[in-house]
Order: sequence, then C-alpha cells, then structure tokens
Amino acid sequence: MQGGRPIVCSSNDVRLLTEARPAENSQRASTPPPCRPNLCRMTENPLLTPWTTPFGLPPFAAIAPGHFPPAFDAAMAAHRAEVAAIGANPAAPSFANTIEALEGAGRLLSRIGATFFNLAASHATDALQQVERDIAPKLAAHRMAIALDPAIFQRVSALHEQRDSLHLAADQRRLLERLYLRLTRAGAGLDPKARARLSEISTRLATLHTNFGQNVLADENEWRMVLTNADLDGLPDFARGAAREAAAAAGLDGYVFTLSRSSAEPFLTFSARRDLREKLWRGFAARGALTEGRENAPLIREILMLRRERAQLLGEADFATFRLRDTMAGSPDAAEALLRACWEPAKRRIAIEKAELEAFARTAGHHGAIEPWDWRYWAERARQAKHNFDGAALKPHFELEAMLRALFDTARRLFGLVFEERADIPRYHADLRGFEALDEAGKHVGLLLLDNYARPGKRSGAWMSSFRVADGLGDGTAPIIINNNNLARATPTLLSFDEARTLFHEFGHALHGLMSRARYPSQSGTAVLGDFVEFPSQVMENWLSLPETLQTHARHHETGEALDEALLARVLAARNDGQGFAMVEYLSCALIDLALHRHTAPEDLSLAEFEAAFLTEIGMPEGMALRHRPIHFGHLFSGDGYAAGYYFYLWAEVLDADGFQAFEEAGNPFQPELAARLKSIFEAGDTADPMTLYTAFRGRPPQVEALLRKRGLVGA
Repeated sequence: MQGGRPIVCSSNDVRLLTEARPAENSQRASTPPPCRPNLCRMTENPLLTPWTTPFGLPPFAAIAPGHFPPAFDAAMAAHRAEVAAIGANPAAPSFANTIEALEGAGRLLSRIGATFFNLAASHATDALQQVERDIAPKLAAHRMAIALDPAIFQRVSALHEQRDSLHLAADQRRLLERLYLRLTRAGAGLDPKARARLSEISTRLATLHTNFGQNVLADENEWRMVLTNADLDGLPDFARGAAREAAAAAGLDGYVFTLSRSSAEPFLTFSARRDLREKLWRGFAARGALTEGRENAPLIREILMLRRERAQLLGEADFATFRLRDTMAGSPDAAEALLRACWEPAKRRIAIEKAELEAFARTAGHHGAIEPWDWRYWAERARQAKHNFDGAALKPHFELEAMLRALFDTARRLFGLVFEERADIPRYHADLRGFEALDEAGKHVGLLLLDNYARPGKRSGAWMSSFRVADGLGDGTAPIIINNNNLARATPTLLSFDEARTLFHEFGHALHGLMSRARYPSQSGTAVLGDFVEFPSQVMENWLSLPETLQTHARHHETGEALDEALLARVLAARNDGQGFAMVEYLSCALIDLALHRHTAPEDLSLAEFEAAFLTEIGMPEGMALRHRPIHFGHLFSGDGYAAGYYFYLWAEVLDADGFQAFEEAGNPFQPELAARLKSIFEAGDTADPMTLYTAFRGRPPQVEALLRKRGLVGA
C-alpha cells in the first residue's frame, strides 16, 4: 500500500563487485568452489560442503548459528584470494581476465551470506542476532577492502579508458561502465588516507544499521496488548480470530494485539474502543524508542553524520546529492520537485476528506478533532456508508490460496509462466512453501519461496529477497527468490484488499528476479537503478484490480460465490477514497527522508525537534502523523538501500500508472504485444539504461498525468 511500501532486498542490491556472486545450477547439487586446505578447517560445517538438496537450497535442518562465523571467515578468505589473483595477473587487463573474473569471484560468500541474512530477517534467534552484530562490520570491512583494492581499480580503469576499442556487447559495455562508476563512488580513486576513512565509515555504519533494525524488532516482539471479549467491540471475526491465535501462540488467554502492521492496522481500522486505538497507535508510533537504553535517535544522528562525511569525501555536498547522482532523477532537487508537485494537491484533497470525516463522525456521536488513531476507523465507517459495503465483509472473498492462484494465473497469461508447488524442499520454518517456475515449454526458470505469516523473530513488513540470483555465466544458474509477508495467522487466512495488493507487489519483485536473462550476476533481476526497481512490482498491482481477476479469483472461501457485480462496482469505485490520506502519509515520509539527508549539521541534530519543525514547515495537516517516524524508518536506517531514496515509490508509480495506461488504451490487459514488451523489462535487469527500456516498452517517455488521474488528484 502506498506510503507503507515493502522494501525489496536482494543479495546483489548494493551491486559492488564485492557483493556475493551465486553460481550454482538449480538442477544439480549446490557445490561451493574448492577450498584451499588452510581455509576448510571445518569439513563438517554444512555451509562449506556440497548441498545435495532439491534446487540447491540450503540444508536448513543441518545449519546451526555456530556454523556461520567460521564459514564467513573461510568464504571471505577465499574471496580475498580470488580477487588478489585477479589483481596480480601478469597478463594485460582484458574483459575476460578482469571483469568476468570479478563476476565469478565470491561465490562461496554469496551462498553463505544469502542464507544467513534471509534467516536473520525471517527466522531470527538471539544467537543469530549476535552473529549478525559480529559479522556486519567484518563484512563491511571486507567489501570496502576489495572495492578499494588499488590493483583491481588500476585494471578496471585501464579497461574503462579503452572501452571504445574493446568491441564489447552492449551488456558488457554497460557492466564495465557501471563497475567503474561504482568503484569511483566507493572511493577507489581517492588517496590512501581518504580510502582508509571510507572503510572505517562503512564498518561503523554496518554496526549502526544492524543495531537500528534489531531495536525495532525487539520493540515489536516485546509489546503486546492483551484483551478480553469485552474489549473487542467493532472488531470483525477475522481480527478476533488472528488475535486469539496470537494469544495462544504466546501461551496467554484472551486476545493479543501486537505492533506487527498486520495486527495493528485492522485494530485501528475496526475497533470501536477509541482509548485502545490510541494506546496501540502510540505504541506503534514509538517503535524504536519504547525501551530505555535501546533508543534509535542517537543511532540516527551518527548514521547521518557518517553518511554526510562519506559524501563529502567523495566530493558531494551531502548524502542526498551523492545518492541521487546515480539515479533516473539525478538530483535531490529533481526528486523533491516530483514530491512537491503532488504534495499541494494531496493536502487540498485531504482537507476535503477531513471535513467529510469530521461531519460524518459528528453524526455518529464523535465530538472533537480527528486524531491519528481515528483516521482509519472513521474512514472505514464512512466508506461503508458511502459505497454500501463493509471492508471486513470483503475479506471472505480474498482468501490467501485464492489470491495465490490469482498471482500465478496473471503470470501465466502475461508471461507464459507456470508455478507448481514442491513438497520436497528443505524448510527453515513450517510456514515456508516452494513453487517451481516453468516456462511455456516446461523448462525450469527458477524457484519461488513464500513465507507469508507474521511471527516472533521475523521483521515486519513485506519484502523480496533471494537465496540465489540468476547467472548466465558458465552453465547458467537459475534463481531462488523469496517473498516474505507478515499476514496475521488465522484459519482460513483472509486478506484485506491492501494485503492482496501487497502480494501482487512483492510478486512483481519476485518475477523481476525469476525472469532475468542477464548473463552477469551484477546485472541480474533487481540490480537496477534505485528509482527503477519498484516499477516491475508496482505495475503488477494493477492486475489485481481487474474485474476479470476479481470475478475469477475473489470468490467466497466457503460458498465459492463470486463478488456480486454491483458490489464489485462499488469496490472499484471506492479505490480513490482516502487518496489524500494515503498520499500525505507517503509524501511526508519521502520529504523528511530528503530533508534528513540534506541536513547541514547532523551532529547537532535533535531528532524530536527536527521532526516537529519539519512537519510545521511542510504544513502537515492537523491530525495526521508520519507513517514512518525516523526512529523506526527501516527503509532509511537499517541499511542504505532506500536512504535518500524513499521517493523511489512515487517515481515508480509514475511509470506504473503511465505504463498500465498502455494496456487500458489497447483495451486488453493481456494484449500480447504489450505483454511481450513488458516481459523484456523484467528480463533485462541492468543490461540497459532504464529509460531506454521503458521507452521501448511504452513508445515514449513516461508522463505524470496518468498518476494524478489514477490517484484522483486531477483538479485537486
């Protein structure tokens, strides 16, 4: 959902040559590179031995937290040796002996790192979190040492100077140019003192990012609101059932609501108990600051200081300028201009929405202002009254298994992919499911893993990651992609429309990874410019809202009845309700992201004062609050992935609205020629400039008007 978009993660997200390079073939056992005798001291360590599991998945049952530290040590040593051999090669630099050799290096580290970080996000234990705290700075130092290796930079620079005479294919030239750019942006061209300081900064940031994310997860795990039947007024059966199962899982009587978004948002939407809504909302808003001694504000200040210092060492005024230099937007000013172009229409729209909600609430006995813990409740009540349908009553039509069938049917009709469930895969948790993706000829494309339920030890939100990316080198490697969601466990699992849309969103990321045809892993799947990575995911959301998708798959889980056509029309008519609220929630977060990363003196930052002053400066509407306050804004501070880049979602939505409009203009959401051109984007990865890819699909550059129409903001 807009404003709370899930983050996409991939093993090659950072896209430095130091990132893991998977190379195993999914059709055979996963075999690590041969270990030198002095590196393979633990032959019994399952992370360092061949994997004979289906598709080369990790043998989860055999892996213990204690296996990771020695395995990482061995893998980093092997990677250093591989890179040293490339740098010391007496032969003149060539694309094969330098660029392709670097692409093939670090495969053991890739395998171990992907396994570890997926487990740390989805199935964390105290022991794994301790390993994460220990290994994060070591990995950061390792990656920086390789990125700043002078022998490697000398060889890459020599090739970059000769690129016009090397007769490279288009994807090879882009790979060389992007690698050279990444190395220079990492600081490889700086003097030794500056390079050493950059390495120190990277190592320290890795620790801060890890601590930030673990603090938020700890707050979410520890906070709970235990209720009785007398406290459940207004809550629909699905919310009660999920809370009852959460209580049972915690060994408690009654009903438990947590700070997981899948628990919190239904409570804020349906509970008639305003006092309890406020209690839960305040806990939700305070994640990252709930426990003394575990506050995230000091971490944020240091993260911002270090990011700014890094940017200035690399010749930029601030981190936002540095980060956006290598994006489609190109600069913070351009990104902010896009956000501001939507900000004023969104504020005008929300002023109308608020007046309507307050008038409606007064007729129902609510007196006073609409507060942040009131918006969802009264918006849902007003929507029921306006469109004559109950959002909760829709959920029986959005059962999880039916929505998975909708996903797979869409992929089949658009791209010719078929998904078959596999019962033979190893699992780190009973929730994990595996689906083999096959093309129209029945050939293996990749493996899709689904981990759909919220539970203790799993970070909140929804995201895509990979255990292995597609790799066209050698015999070729098929990808293993995972989608994580945090649905409330219930029997049956019934989804809201927004939850179903998130499934489609994450599936778009998964398809981007699964369908990659790039031959080099650095260009595979989601390894694209930051403000292009969300286009494949966001455009996929449109196929959920198609009447034919809903009529075919949104059937009552007990009776099998399709959504009534009149009800379906009301559902689709209600899609633009609350767009002012949704846009203000999102845009305010994207704007504060840029403001924080352009701050001229982060060492003096008082976060609470800055947040309050910022909301005043942008004219945050009364009763509204940041969806993601900085203290728990994991997109920004549990890693660099979306730092100074939360605007990515809006830029991607410009592409998504404009792109899907092509299908609307064609009168067929599965129009074969358009579907084939869209498929080319999913397959291309980073083998071409994203604007070139988009223009080839659309026939012209994107236009913002489609987004404003889609959001109902034209004339607002």
